[in-house]
Amino acid sequence: QVQPVESGGGLVQAGGSLRLSCTASGRTFSMNYMGWFRQAPGKEREFVAGISWSGSNIYYTDSVKGRFTISRDNAKNTVVYLQMNSLKPEDTAIYYCAAARGPYYKSTTAEYTYWGQGTQVTVSS
Repeated sequence: QVQPVESGGGLVQAGGSLRLSCTASGRTFSMNYMGWFRQAPGKEREFVAGISWSGSNIYYTDSVKGRFTISRDNAKNTVVYLQMNSLKPEDTAIYYCAAARGPYYKSTTAEYTYWGQGTQVTVSS
């Protein structure tokens, strides 16, 4: 079983930056694809970015392209990062890390097997 744990959220002014981290312990060799999702109040959880085991297969939702960067380190436990720059108030949400089987791009919540508890990101205007 894989248990992702997020960290790095907080309060930042518009235009600022934050870096989220997700450590996935357990049988991570079987979890090939890692993703970040977010959920704002009153809205559905949405895909933000995803990365394959090798790091060669990366996707972003359109609203964060050019501002967010996803990366991962598989050296020991799997650690996945989300560098968020030029933050906007509309980026305010709870950000979740998730793990999925298989090497291919996945963007729906149903395709991910394990989820973290989430970390709050608040961007003030």
